[in-house]
Amino acid sequence: MTDSQRSSRAATAAAKRRRLTAAAAQVLHHKGVERTAIADIAQAAGVPVGNVYYYFKTKDELVEAALTEHTATLDTLTAELDRLPDPRARLRGLVTAWVTQRETAARYGCPIGTLAVEVDKRDPGGLDESVARAVRRLLDWAAQQFRELGTDDPDGHALTLVAGYQGMSLLANALRDPEVMTREGERLLAWIDAC
Repeated sequence: MTDSQRSSRAATAAAKRRRLTAAAAQVLHHKGVERTAIADIAQAAGVPVGNVYYYFKTKDELVEAALTEHTATLDTLTAELDRLPDPRARLRGLVTAWVTQRETAARYGCPIGTLAVEVDKRDPGGLDESVARAVRRLLDWAAQQFRELGTDDPDGHALTLVAGYQGMSLLANALRDPEVMTREGERLLAWIDAC
């Protein structure tokens, strides 16, 4: 096998793993951990079921991959927001991004929040720590914005903001009403403006 063939195989394998990771994030968010079968993820990724086991030996590894995918999405969003001129604009941008996902939230809830609840109900195995790291990443980013605004207790403000988001996502989902996100998003924006 030539170096070119090896490189091509490695690229194909990486692309397949990437498709499986993205599929795991979507399917686990839409169906939940317990109701998702490995075959569901394989079908969503367009690969044979056996290929899933080549890359991920257990369902927990797929949940971990989904968390990694959701965290990468968060990192992309916050990197885009970091280009905005001031912390208030960044925080407002975050809330606006949440509200634009209101239809998804009303149907499935917050991707990381719903995984956090499901993982908590399973046997401990490190997934709870992975969820905590994802949530902590958002809290730390938000706290930095409040710190730059000069607010007292930036960590407390970050907690209030993220709790507000989780609450509005949960209620939008429970009530199947995306407008909960719109209304509560407006309240969060007004609160940020007052900080």
